[in-house]
Amino acid sequence: MTSEPVDSAAEPVDPTVVSRRLARESLGQDDPTGWFERLYSAASEGDAVIPWDRGTANPLLVDWVDTAEPSGAGLRALIVGAGTGWDAELIADQGYDTTAFDISPSAVETAERNHPDSKATYEVADLLNPPAEWHRAFDLVVEIFTVQALPIALQPEATAHVGDFVRPGGTLVVIASARDDDTPDDAIEGPPWPLTRAAIDAFTGPDLKLIQLNRSPSPSAATNYRWQAEYLRD
Repeated sequence: MTSEPVDSAAEPVDPTVVSRRLARESLGQDDPTGWFERLYSAASEGDAVIPWDRGTANPLLVDWVDTAEPSGAGLRALIVGAGTGWDAELIADQGYDTTAFDISPSAVETAERNHPDSKATYEVADLLNPPAEWHRAFDLVVEIFTVQALPIALQPEATAHVGDFVRPGGTLVVIASARDDDTPDDAIEGPPWPLTRAAIDAFTGPDLKLIQLNRSPSPSAATNYRWQAEYLRD
């Protein structure tokens, strides 16, 4: 199925509305992740806009880098959900041997086109069925807005895979939209399906500990909140 072209003379369409429509169509076809490729493909042809593409790295990731001042020399990093590549470029600039993956081939193509001289490697891969060799293989794992883009029923599996990428002694950084624990799942019209505090705690494990958590207003909408969490594997 192809997306209908955008009429440049018509009223601009809210990118969030478009992404939700594509997600509903994919869910109706029992393909909960298929809408990512449809959205990125339409965007590459000028027929849609990526709601989360800021043309720069996520501000909360920039804040984490500025505060933690990580030195990635000799270390490996994994970016969950490459998108258009800005977060991966920031991490690669810190010296990490950086891999960024996305389920959408069009997203990977866009990232490579945006950053032709990149030090990062972009790959097509599925968070729900990741390569076995990524098991506990990375010193830094960055997850921004990917788990929340999946239906709530799939989030526990995705969360478990994210944590599984972190090697002993490694760090996991998670940035996500926040919702209150008492907000019912069926009250959320996604995407996104924001994460509760319980969902943030679910990234932890016997040897993967939450060491820092902030909940702050979104830079673009003060009534919306963002989680910024950091975990460390023993």
